[in-house]
Amino acid sequence: MPELTTELRQLRELGREIGVELRSFALALDADPLDRTPLEASSALELLRAIATPSRFRDHDVPPFTRLYTESCLARTVTNVELARGDAGVMNACATPGLAGLTVDVLGSEAQQELFYGELAGNRLGSFFGMTEPMHGTDATAMRTRLDADPCTSLRLRGVKHYVANATRGGIGVVFARTGANTLSIRAVLLHRDAPGFACRTLDMLGLRGACIGEMSFDAVPIERDLVLGNHLPASRRGIWGVSRTFNVMRLQIAAQAVGVALAIRDYVCAERPGWDGHELVSARLDAARELVYDCAIEVDQHPDNRQAPSIGKAHTTTLAVEVSRWAESVLGPGCLLANPLLEKWCRDVYAFEFMDGTSNFLRLTIAADEAGRPAEASGR
Repeated sequence: MPELTTELRQLRELGREIGVELRSFALALDADPLDRTPLEASSALELLRAIATPSRFRDHDVPPFTRLYTESCLARTVTNVELARGDAGVMNACATPGLAGLTVDVLGSEAQQELFYGELAGNRLGSFFGMTEPMHGTDATAMRTRLDADPCTSLRLRGVKHYVANATRGGIGVVFARTGANTLSIRAVLLHRDAPGFACRTLDMLGLRGACIGEMSFDAVPIERDLVLGNHLPASRRGIWGVSRTFNVMRLQIAAQAVGVALAIRDYVCAERPGWDGHELVSARLDAARELVYDCAIEVDQHPDNRQAPSIGKAHTTTLAVEVSRWAESVLGPGCLLANPLLEKWCRDVYAFEFMDGTSNFLRLTIAADEAGRPAEASGR
């Protein structure tokens, strides 16, 4: 495992401390994902929201070492493993900027960033990020959501987005749509949840229920031109290509969550069987997986356009997390999930990671495509 700096170790410990409180809300939030009352009263979740917000937009004092969280993929990864080890469902319910915030950081003008973060600070509802579509997944080239010119207003948004975290709860977010046929025409817009023509519904999910994953539909939603992100940037950096680095960062955060939940499952099994050494192989694999995501995060920090590292990290850890859940069920025997509601919840949650920020099949295609495009000497052939 790479040697962590003092600040990174402090972030890791803070993640563990917050994770303890996340776990205390886990079962209640899983039962009623729309009830945010206990979450809104949590000082730990308020701290998490603050450290995930860029320093210039924070309205809450935070320890100095937490500045790294928004500056380094490794810092996010180290922290998020421990947060998810507490509970990934509650972690995803926290009103942080999330992927929408990272997109606004990259594509947004100063005025758009102030609007987005000001709205988040005011409503404490969190954000949503609309990319995935029914029948098309996250394939931007097949995207059908449109941003059309309108003679009576600036633009109109039409289409549907599917499997959107915080869809029914977020106060503001980012939605991708196309203005034309080619990939350069794909643009991102800021959208308020109270916009006319904007509707959403929660999907009936088996795992990560706290994330309120849902569907959003847009029936000629009016969009002012100053809410289209990236107008101040070159055409090649305005839309989907402009946020490619953002996806690399977020893909590793899903990998970190998978490792965190798998560690929580392993810990639970060990607590049920004190002194038992039958966990050692699984524990070794989990330690190696945590080291892998740390190494991948370092690679993303050093080479932010490298798609291989986050793809490898997520493909491996999401599969391992499911394997660990099945191992726990086999070790503790029939009825263990009925007797241990928290374990049962985690064993449902791990299946969600496969479908977040790229399925394993998509990631393998990404890895293969990048490998095929590398010079022979660079790829070791």
